[in-house]
Amino acid sequence: MNNLLLFLFSMAMPFFTAFVSSAVTMPSIPSWYAQLNKPWFSPPNWVFGPVWTLLFTFMGVALFLVLKKGLKKEKNRQAFAVFILQLVLNFLWSFLFFFAHQPLFAFIDIVALWLGIITTIVLFEKISKLASRLLWPYLVWVSFASILNLAIVLLN
Repeated sequence: MNNLLLFLFSMAMPFFTAFVSSAVTMPSIPSWYAQLNKPWFSPPNWVFGPVWTLLFTFMGVALFLVLKKGLKKEKNRQAFAVFILQLVLNFLWSFLFFFAHQPLFAFIDIVALWLGIITTIVLFEKISKLASRLLWPYLVWVSFASILNLAIVLLN
């Protein structure tokens, strides 16, 4: 039963972030975001939901694999703390970009998020190689999102 509760907790962390981020994002999609000049490589809006659902699922499973090892070791506590930090940065990006309508500040945040994801990958690698590898698609997507964010800053 402990593993089930740990799994549910691990999945709840990123999906809580997704829920709160969605709440600040969705109102701006049909209005403010629709009016922005976007680069030619900007994906259609419907792509974002499925991609983020998959990425948050991978993040939850990765967290579970790390937390299953326990938090007694300093490296495990550090990995967990950095994971939480990157979740906060993930939410902050949505807040800055969609709620505050500040693409430039959101870009600064997404650079910090990108560094946080890399740090999480490195720290997770020391605990669980699979957990680390589950975060690679997240890094790829945030890399793409960073370029998209910068393009929106430059075009607007």
